[in-house]
Parts: sequence; structure tokens; C-alpha cells
Amino acid sequence: MKVLKGVNEIDLSIDWTTKTWYGRPVGGLGSSEEGNSWNYATATTKFNGKVLLLAFVTQVKGMTKEEIVKALVEQVVAMGFKIRLITLDAGFYTIDVLNFVSQFKYIVAVPVGDVKVYEEFDGDYKTNSKRHRRDEQVKFRLLVYSKEKVRRKTLVYFARATNLDLSKREVLDLYNKVRGPIETSYRNIKAFLPFTGSTKFVFRTLIFVLALVLYSLYIIFKGEVGREEFRLLLILLFPDLFNPENFTFNIIETLIYTIDLFSRR
Repeated sequence: MKVLKGVNEIDLSIDWTTKTWYGRPVGGLGSSEEGNSWNYATATTKFNGKVLLLAFVTQVKGMTKEEIVKALVEQVVAMGFKIRLITLDAGFYTIDVLNFVSQFKYIVAVPVGDVKVYEEFDGDYKTNSKRHRRDEQVKFRLLVYSKEKVRRKTLVYFARATNLDLSKREVLDLYNKVRGPIETSYRNIKAFLPFTGSTKFVFRTLIFVLALVLYSLYIIFKGEVGREEFRLLLILLFPDLFNPENFTFNIIETLIYTIDLFSRR
């Protein structure tokens, strides 16, 4: 929070990442029907060249995309920030999410197959979902642009939904500027994940939160030391932290397993 001291408005990017494992499936956890993965959603902003993680939520099966976005936005707003712009990946493109983010300025990636517009386009569009009533449909400005695949020499179309009153080029550039850094943050977060074969939901959430903390520390010291140098420094200072077989880790795992059992009562 000290890094953003004095900042009132922020541009927010929301996305999720999936952490998979090999081994015995765990039914009912995560978003995977097979039970071999957990999803974690985060909200980030970029300030002075640093990608700052502001909010975090674990996604469990049955949790809607609207619930994920709401939970993250509520955390950010509770910190006292005003959201100037929110960007979302195409995975969040639903009518419920669009209705919720319409209270902000937004840019949302749209699956071209959903809108079925396969040409350069900049104009009004209204959803036509059979799962929602007419008064629940969303009207927005739809932008469609193309990129050429060099190898196949074919055009591939991409779409964005927005309520911004900027030129098409400005909207597309702004989306990339705000949305792009979150992908880098996920790569860095996963670099700090300790290895574990545990399939306990609470334990895996703990080590992901631990990775978030280490990532946040790395961001604070970024510029002074590189990611790998910082990671090696942590290993030298806290060797047990990255060794899931050590006694401390086993105690923590047992404790969390016990807490999880009581929380289910």
C-alpha cells in the first residue's frame, strides 16, 4: 500500500491462472471436473513500472465469473481505491459480468465466435442470450480487428467490448497496456511456488498465498535484484521454505488439514 500512497484512481486488470498437478484427482475442488487443477484469480495494477497485486480469490467449482469479479473489485474498493478502468480477458465475457462492470469504464475481450462478426468493425452491439431476459441484455460498443497469421497467411479476428469514448486504436492500445502485465505477474508468481505433491485444498491455497507474498516482496525490490537472484537469495536465507519434505512444512500441513476438518462441521 505504501507504493500506492497518495494514489486515488487506478487501472485494474483481472484474470485467473490454473495450477495443475499429476496424481490422484480430488473431486469437488477447483474448477476442473477431473479435480486436477485449482484456479486462482487476481486483480493487479501497474504503477511506476511495477505490477502490483491488490486482490486475490480462490475459485472453487460452482463459483460464477460474476462472483469472482465482484469479490476482487470489492477487495480493491475496500482499500480506498477508485477504479478508473477495468480490463478483463475473454474468459470473463458473460452478460452477468458485463452488467456488473458497466458501472465502471471497461474493456473486455470478446470471443469472436460469440458475436459472429468476422470483419473490421466499430459500432453498437447488443447481446442476445437465450438464458437472459430482454431487460438483462447488455448493449456496448464492439470493436473487431484482424491480425494476419504469417505462416498460414490468413486473417484472425479479435474483439473487444467497451464503453470508452476513444478511438478504436486508442482502446486497443489501452487494453494491451493495462491487461498485458498481469500475464507477466503470473509467470513470476509461479516461479516462487514451492513444489508439493499435496492435494489438500487449504494447503495448496496457503502455498499460493505464500508465493503471492514472495512475489510482492520481489516487486518492491525490483530494480535492485533480478527475479532468479531474489529467488536464490530466499532459498539461501530460508532453505526449509522451499523444501516440502522438511519437518516445519509437515507440521503446517497437518495443522491446516485439522483446521479444514473443523471448518467443514
